[in-house]
Amino acid sequence: MTFITRIQLKRILLTFVFATVGACSIVDVVKPKDAPDEKANWSAADFYNEAKSALTDENFITAIELYESLESRYPFGTYAQQAQIDLTYAYYKNDEPESALATANRFIRIHPRHENIDYIYYLKGLINFNRGIGFLERYLPTDKSQRDPGAAVKSLDDFETLLRRFPNSKYAADSEQRIIALKSNLALYDLNVANYYMKRKAYVASINRAKHIIEKYPQTTAVPRALLLMADAYRQADMPDLAADAERIYQLNYPNGLPPLDNPKFAHEKTVSEKIWDYLELDE
Repeated sequence: MTFITRIQLKRILLTFVFATVGACSIVDVVKPKDAPDEKANWSAADFYNEAKSALTDENFITAIELYESLESRYPFGTYAQQAQIDLTYAYYKNDEPESALATANRFIRIHPRHENIDYIYYLKGLINFNRGIGFLERYLPTDKSQRDPGAAVKSLDDFETLLRRFPNSKYAADSEQRIIALKSNLALYDLNVANYYMKRKAYVASINRAKHIIEKYPQTTAVPRALLLMADAYRQADMPDLAADAERIYQLNYPNGLPPLDNPKFAHEKTVSEKIWDYLELDE
């Protein structure tokens, strides 16, 4: 068996490096440095058609590059307007929410009366709706009510703006369903916070957060749970009369007990929190 010494190994590595550099140099010589730009004579239609083809094939990076080139070379006209719409979508699908939102907001500012402006508002809602979802969260069960609610609040505002401005939009029905889901998750987020305060014996803070749920999200399944939490917090804070009031309101509105957290109205997607939550573990 032949052993390679350290010096021999060093020589072999140096030979490989020089050979690689030499090959690169040869390629540099052979490759023309001033190759003509094949897109130099492209029309706006050429750019748009190629970009649209890349978008259809889900080649989002190429689509983005082509749409950006179209905008820079032909900033005016129908193709440029549609390119901004498609570019917003391409950024969104390529997991670039900041760029997508910036493009959408620019389009709204420049073309406030465009015939497809409702789609832009809808797309903004979708971008924020899915914002912050990592790779693992796309494929593993997670509790959405545990996320930072900032993006959800913005998404709710986007969808509500769409319904307010364009109640007859073809995106209205889907927006309504997403609003239901967003409010449900935001209410459950606040319920998490209220329970956090409860566990740390911050009873006043827990009561105030429960009141916020009841006032802000009255149609959600978090409300009866907030009432029970509020009653318990009042008892712990030695306010038996207020605890009795909260329990009486609960009994009047929910004589059959806690409703399930599943929201049958939301046909598109049941949140994982709605599927698995069995709340009211109030340090009993």
